[in-house]
Amino acid sequence: MFDSLNGYLHSGDPKKEAFLAERNIVPNMQRLLAGARKVGITTFYPSGAHADDGSDTVLRLTDTDMDLGQGGGADKPIKPRFTKGSDAARIAPEVAPAEGDVVIPKRRWNSFHQTDLDLQLRVRGIDTIIICGGSTDVGIASTLFGARDLDYGIVVAKDACYSMRGDNNEFFMTRVFPRMGRVMNVESIVALMTA
Repeated sequence: MFDSLNGYLHSGDPKKEAFLAERNIVPNMQRLLAGARKVGITTFYPSGAHADDGSDTVLRLTDTDMDLGQGGGADKPIKPRFTKGSDAARIAPEVAPAEGDVVIPKRRWNSFHQTDLDLQLRVRGIDTIIICGGSTDVGIASTLFGARDLDYGIVVAKDACYSMRGDNNEFFMTRVFPRMGRVMNVESIVALMTA
C-alpha cells in the first residue's frame, strides 16, 4: 500500500479528487486490501515520513518540478510534500493498517532505501510483493526497481496505481513493469490469493 496517505488520496484538489474517483483508485485499493486480509497476507505500508525541518531532505537541482512544470532550480527546489505527524502524512482511513500490518517509514522514493522493508519481508519468508498506490512514475517505479534488484517477484495492481503526469502511468504499465514482473488488475490478483 505505497504512500496511501491522506495528502495523496484526499488532497482537497478537485481535479485530483475527480481523477482518482474516475479510475476507482481507492475502491480498487480497498478490494486488494480486503482480498489480502481474507487470506492472511501481511500488508505493508511504505509511507513518506520526512522531518519537519527538512533535515533528512537534499534540495537538489532538477529541470522541472514534480509535476513537470517550471521549477526545481536553486530558487525553487523540490521538497517533500508532507512531513511526518501531519494529517496529510497519515494513512488514509479507507485503507488504514490493521493489527499485524507493517508501516515502513521512508524518506526516499524507493521503499527499500535505508528502511527495514527487505528485512520485514525476508523474516516472513515473503519473496513476492504486490504493489498499489501512487505515484506510478515516481515512488512505485523506484520501489519496483529496488525490488527487482533484490530479486523479489513483482505483481503490479495496474488499476490501483496512478499518476496524473500525462501518459506516464500507461508507459510504465505497458513498457517498463512487464519486464520486471506481472501487471494485473485487482480482480485477477485477488482471484490468485490463497491462504
